[in-house]
Amino acid sequence: MENTADLEDLEDLAADAWRLTAGAPRAVLGIAGPPGAGKSTLARALVARLGEEAAYLPLDGFHLSNAQLARLGLTSRKGSEPSFDVAGYVALLRRVLDDPAHDVYVPDYDRTLHEPVAARHLVPPAARLVVTEGNYLACDLPGWRAAHALLGACWYLEVPGGVRQQRLIERQLAGGRSADEAAAWVAGNDGPNGELVETSRGRCGRILSKIGMDMFN
Repeated sequence: MENTADLEDLEDLAADAWRLTAGAPRAVLGIAGPPGAGKSTLARALVARLGEEAAYLPLDGFHLSNAQLARLGLTSRKGSEPSFDVAGYVALLRRVLDDPAHDVYVPDYDRTLHEPVAARHLVPPAARLVVTEGNYLACDLPGWRAAHALLGACWYLEVPGGVRQQRLIERQLAGGRSADEAAAWVAGNDGPNGELVETSRGRCGRILSKIGMDMFN
């Protein structure tokens, strides 16, 4: 049943996340939400708060490379649902859950290289909670259903559209696009991606819409 929280703070969220590990060697918390909602910031903050017994696993590490996007005709839709290796993501989630006794290396996305990079993150044996985040974790689509089924819980993070829009524009400017190019990319790519993600909101068990903004500073 969906639970829309009042003003959240990091300590309470971390405590709730940690409860997923009760009675299990390891659990995975998913944080879904549209582009620019602050998913990676929240996930990293939770992991930092929980310390060595938590680890970070971003979906963004499963971006297809630029070469593969070009092959598939998806260069202009980078970040869209089909531009991710969802099968590889599901396989890594399963490995994280099935093999808690060994180091598991996790890829990331490098916003300077504009490419995925291997083994930037680590899930060590000490990590009993893995926090993963990404746009499509709750989508009712092939591949993503399998990912969703592996999550001990999936939370949905939403912020006002104007805040997201500004963050997305700033992200594109930082990546080297001009102001006009950034606006066009956000309108033509991030916007449709966000609309798809919003359809998955009801598949998340908890809606985080009133997080203290100091968490993102």
